[in-house]
Parts: sequence; C-alpha cells; structure tokens
Amino acid sequence: MTLYLVRHAMPAVDPGSDPASWELSAGGRGAARALASKLPKYALLAASDEPKARQTLSPEGERQLVIDHRLGEVHRTEAFDDDFRTLRRRYVSGHTVPGWEPQATVAGRFAAATADCELLAGDRDLVIASHGMAMTVWLDEVIGLADPAAFWADLQFPDLLKVDLPARTVTRLITR
Repeated sequence: MTLYLVRHAMPAVDPGSDPASWELSAGGRGAARALASKLPKYALLAASDEPKARQTLSPEGERQLVIDHRLGEVHRTEAFDDDFRTLRRRYVSGHTVPGWEPQATVAGRFAAATADCELLAGDRDLVIASHGMAMTVWLDEVIGLADPAAFWADLQFPDLLKVDLPARTVTRLITR
C-alpha cells in the first residue's frame, strides 16, 4: 500500500461564512478534474468532511469516498485578514496559538483516521484529501519535517504528495 496526501484545490473564499463550509471555486473544480488523472486507479479515496476536500477527490460527486471528520483542518478561531499566513506559519512551527486546537490533538486524530483508512484500503493504495495545516502537523509528528512552516507555505492548491512513512519522506507528484 502506498499513501498519498492531497491538499484540497482552491475554494471559493467567502469571508462571511465558516471556511469549513467553503466549496471549490470554478478554477478549483478544474484543477480537481485535472488531478483525477494523477491519482492511482484502484485506490481507496478518503477525505475530510469539508466540501472543498471532498470535491477535490470527486469534483462532480462521481466517486465513492470514505468521509472522516478527523481528517479536517485545524479547529480554530481566526480573524479573516491579511495576516493569516503569519499566524498559520507560527502554528505549524509548533507554537501555541490561543483558540486553536493543540497540535498534538490534530496529529492524534489525523493518525487515527489514517490508520482506520489503511485498514479499509487493505492492499490498495490510499489517497487522503485534507488541509494544509492538519497535514503539515501530522507529517511533522510522524516524519519530522525539517521546516514545517516552509513545507506548509510551499503547498499548492491542489497538491499531491506521496508519503513513505518507513523512509520518512514526502515527494510532491505535481509540478508547478
């Protein structure tokens, strides 16, 4: 079994609504359709329960997915302003941010969901669509990223990563 992580495609940003409810933008749907050809054919597809993650793996609702809320983004209270990147970089670097889910909690729920999905996948490959901060926190926990903030900042919308846990490596499969 090979594990792939997908960072969701670009959502339609709506400052008046909860980001957990955002759906993909038109461009995000196009990018999600292009991503589909790069995914392993017979893999188990799993996603967080947020629409942007589900739609990245199944832009038209055409694919069967395992939905797991534990693969969701970091739970947080965050202002909608131009400084969000600075706060997010601090968070993924391991700093405590008041009102944000502790990193250990994120890593633990993500690990549990991944383990459950691996059992469901059996010998098949596993593709998990999730979110940048949650993926980064979990990968830092299980692999030990050299620079989690730089890793997070370098993630694309969408992104496809091949994860080799025993070798402690992450390889990007989408070129810019």
